[in-house]
Amino acid sequence: MAEEAVRISIDGDVCIGAGQCALTSPDVFTQDDDGFGTVVPGREDGTGTLVREAARACPVQAITLHAPADEARA
Repeated sequence: MAEEAVRISIDGDVCIGAGQCALTSPDVFTQDDDGFGTVVPGREDGTGTLVREAARACPVQAITLHAPADEARA
């Protein structure tokens, strides 16, 4: 069964640049010039391998995965 797509956001004020997201799911996450986590442009929809695991791997929980139903209520 395929995982449901999610919308990804990274809280830049919380991210410490540990890089666990980029190591876990490099097709979706990368690090900017300062070493902080960012989503690969065009991948904000959360489709990719290990997106949920990358969010869990973040040591400071800077990554939020938003279900499409959450956005419909916003």
